[in-house]
Amino acid sequence: MQALLGVIFHFIGGFASGSFYIPYKQVKGWAWESYWIVGGLFSWLIVPPLAAYLTIPGFTDIIAATDGGILLITYIFGVLWGIGGLTYGLGVRYLGVSLGSSIILGLCSVFGALIPSVYYQFSPRPGKDTISDLLTNSWGQMVLLGLLVCVIGIVICGKAGAMKDSDLKKSGYVADDKTEFKIGLGLTVSIISGVLSACFAFGIDAGKVMAEEANAAWKALNPDQGEFLFQNNVTYVVILLGGLTTNFIWCMLLNARNKTFGNYTDSRTPLLSNYIFSALAGTTWFLQFFFYGMGESKLGNGPSSWILHMAFIILVANSWGLILKEWKGISKKTLTTIISGILVIVLSVLIVGYGNYLRE
Repeated sequence: MQALLGVIFHFIGGFASGSFYIPYKQVKGWAWESYWIVGGLFSWLIVPPLAAYLTIPGFTDIIAATDGGILLITYIFGVLWGIGGLTYGLGVRYLGVSLGSSIILGLCSVFGALIPSVYYQFSPRPGKDTISDLLTNSWGQMVLLGLLVCVIGIVICGKAGAMKDSDLKKSGYVADDKTEFKIGLGLTVSIISGVLSACFAFGIDAGKVMAEEANAAWKALNPDQGEFLFQNNVTYVVILLGGLTTNFIWCMLLNARNKTFGNYTDSRTPLLSNYIFSALAGTTWFLQFFFYGMGESKLGNGPSSWILHMAFIILVANSWGLILKEWKGISKKTLTTIISGILVIVLSVLIVGYGNYLRE
């Protein structure tokens, strides 16, 4: 039952993540950097402390009592993840929700599952898997096989992107201004995003002591009721401040370069609805990790949780891609290729999940 609840929570989180960009498509007359940072203020500054306040009494005391070195490394991972989150927005902008999310999240799955094991090889910690554990155990070899399959799926998706580019040029179809399909630039920022977005998982691990403190306090008041569902909410506050730093600086630079500071007060645009849709997008974005934390409390913060979360995001994002007709104007062969790539990525997730099942 605990595992089933974990899967359900991860699905809700994946649905939120795969859907958060949709409200941005309703923003009218604003530059990308303007609506991205308005939504980001809700994602990274407003909603996380509110969620922590509502779920963890005294969360600020936990942060204040945490070692400065732990806070710093957690924040730095947030900064690095922020670059990944920033380029995620660009990847979706230039490749579309479907293709962009598939490539970014596929890479994020690989690095989020693999890099920690390399780190713990050189800095061992009790209960943490090393790359040697993966290489020398049947369950670990299954996990590595799944990661290899994931890379193959990413390559197929990239091929589909190039085919889409060719199809659009041949048909004369022009993508709308919210998609701005650009295969070369889109793939570049997507690869950067996929690598750095995995730093969120590292940030959760680095700041685990804060979550453990929240968990211990809750269990003292609620004995024999399992793990605290919302324990990670205190860690998110620190990680997301790092993400806010990166995105705020970049968006302000773009506002200055593109002379788009006027967006925020331009009465020629539907200001109220623009702010509402941006806030909705930002809040929906945060809900992915709110529910990820709940799922992680049931399944553990290992490859199983991270990969499962990524799989649901890929499925939801690609469902939206079909609904929004992002593959309009392409050949049947191209559509078959992207569907094949997505299915291979999903297969890789199932293989990794089976590997972790063997471990248990």
